[in-house]
Amino acid sequence: METAKLFAKNGHEVILHGRSQEKLTAAEEAIKADTPDAIVSGFIADFSNVPAVNAFADEIVSHFDHIDVLINNAGILRTSHTTTADGLDIRFAVNTIAPWVLTQRLLPLIGKTGRVVNLASAAQAGVDTAALLGKKPLDAMDAYAQSKLGLIQWSRHLANALGNEGPVIIPVNPGSLLATKMVKEGFGVAGKSTSIGAQVLVDAALSGTFANASGRYFDNDIGQFADPHPSALDEAQVQETMRILKSLV
Repeated sequence: METAKLFAKNGHEVILHGRSQEKLTAAEEAIKADTPDAIVSGFIADFSNVPAVNAFADEIVSHFDHIDVLINNAGILRTSHTTTADGLDIRFAVNTIAPWVLTQRLLPLIGKTGRVVNLASAAQAGVDTAALLGKKPLDAMDAYAQSKLGLIQWSRHLANALGNEGPVIIPVNPGSLLATKMVKEGFGVAGKSTSIGAQVLVDAALSGTFANASGRYFDNDIGQFADPHPSALDEAQVQETMRILKSLV
């Protein structure tokens, strides 16, 4: 929300995704309260379901002919329903697979001049292929950490594969323990100001600092580019994650 407010305040048109009309309306009203002349549109989709992500992409393609920046912000840590209708762990479905599908579908609209900003996390762990396939249950934190590592893996892989023929793709840890609903529910703490994360996402989307950094991981806890978990740098492990992602979608 705070990121969308910043974009709108700086004159950018904002496209929102939400899980319900109620939440989308609330988000649009909050943005308009800050920036009355903001151009905002919203679309509903369940990111735990690949066909729904594809349907959402179809809507975006039908309404817009160009997108400057895609920010893959959707994420989930704890939930009472950990398995999707397709038998996948919902953390992998929402945090890793949905943004992979959406990015692939919207690449033609983003083009060479755009950017894709993927919200990673300081919580990272090597991807267990059985868990990614939905064949091994994990506790919430382990599933979350693995799903975020998977996001970094495909971010780096796609950036390298596209090179200068695709957009800048940046995986970003926006900051640990920010004051989001996820942090409050997952860790029981109030957290630091969400403005910390919002500003770095705007910077990743627009700043020249990130213009030639496609595939590099930015850690906002230390305020600089850094190496992610070693599994994201292991080509064999990255290729295995990519093989499974492609088979799933």
